[in-house]
Amino acid sequence: MTAAIRAIAGATLREALRSRLAWLLAALVLGAIGLSGFLQAVVPAEGRSTQAALLGALLRLGAVALVAVFTVTSVVREFQERQADLLVALPLPRATWLLGRLAGFGMLALLPALLAGLLVLLVAPAAQAGLWMVALLGELWIVATFAVFCTLTLQQALPALCATFGFYLLARSVAALQRAGHGGPDDPAQRVISGGVDALALLLPRLDAFARSEWLVYHTGGAADLGFVALQTAITLLLVGGAALFDLYRRAF
Repeated sequence: MTAAIRAIAGATLREALRSRLAWLLAALVLGAIGLSGFLQAVVPAEGRSTQAALLGALLRLGAVALVAVFTVTSVVREFQERQADLLVALPLPRATWLLGRLAGFGMLALLPALLAGLLVLLVAPAAQAGLWMVALLGELWIVATFAVFCTLTLQQALPALCATFGFYLLARSVAALQRAGHGGPDDPAQRVISGGVDALALLLPRLDAFARSEWLVYHTGGAADLGFVALQTAITLLLVGGAALFDLYRRAF
């Protein structure tokens, strides 16, 4: 089974490299550097800190979009081309296919994470850039796993992408929604809204604590942040991966 997982993961990575992923990574890097430099020139007062924050934000968003789009389109293509029928033809459990695909997408996420980490080294100390890079990698793993789950459930590219980006947006903003919900007037309607937002916050990973711009600007990241990121990543991968495995086994091919 281990050899099969490695083979599927390797095939997934080769598929990404053959699909001109390197050109997309190059476009992401050039676009992030160019736009951050342009905005720094427009708003020169903050200087290096402005460039660090903008570069980090642009690289993070670009890496998330790249991983999400490739993950969804890759899984959809496999099912549309009937390659998934091999799942029931081969003497292997379906979990092998899922673990292999997740491992392949995890290796794919290493490419933009490492590249982004090298770039932020230009504007931040090595320790902070390394912490930011590791947190970004965890964020990309979560996005890829959720994208696989959405694709298995919805079975079409556009709804799966919308669900993945909606999940990402909520996970990045749920802490701000909590603060806004608890800051309003104390009435029954507001308490219901606040309770709903609190329940949502329990279900979602705190992606706003991943790859934070202030680590690059104010150098405030530390071991506690790394531990929180690792715990959130592990829990989310287990829960979402388990949900994807359950959905895969209930499917009829």
